[in-house]
Amino acid sequence: MSSDKKKHYTGDEAKIDDRIKTLVLEHSENKKLKCAAANKIAKDFNISAGDIGRHADLLDIRLTKCQMGLFGYPQGSKIVKESESVNPDLEKAIKTKIVSGKISCREAWNIASEMEMSKIEVSLGLFNYCIEHNL
Repeated sequence: MSSDKKKHYTGDEAKIDDRIKTLVLEHSENKKLKCAAANKIAKDFNISAGDIGRHADLLDIRLTKCQMGLFGYPQGSKIVKESESVNPDLEKAIKTKIVSGKISCREAWNIASEMEMSKIEVSLGLFNYCIEHNL
């Protein structure tokens, strides 16, 4: 890491589980781990996606190609853009799941499944909801 060391989101004092560390390192390439790969590890090895993300962070491995379209694309861009409005039913579902201005990927995916929408559609709704509510 360079002298302008970035802080870990999980906190530098967080402990590393050797099994999860090995899995993250095995599935990453050039210090990058695709979101889909992280979620596959979580599912295949019965580990929470949050634990996979925390370990990637502690190992200075960046998550890329977010399945929600929010980060990890070329030039730091996202594939989700602001739109005119949010589907009222989607907005209601988001409102019930958002806590302290945040929502987990799992909750967003659950909304997509329950509403028979794509993850990107839910992400678009989240993006616009957050803009409208200054989150």
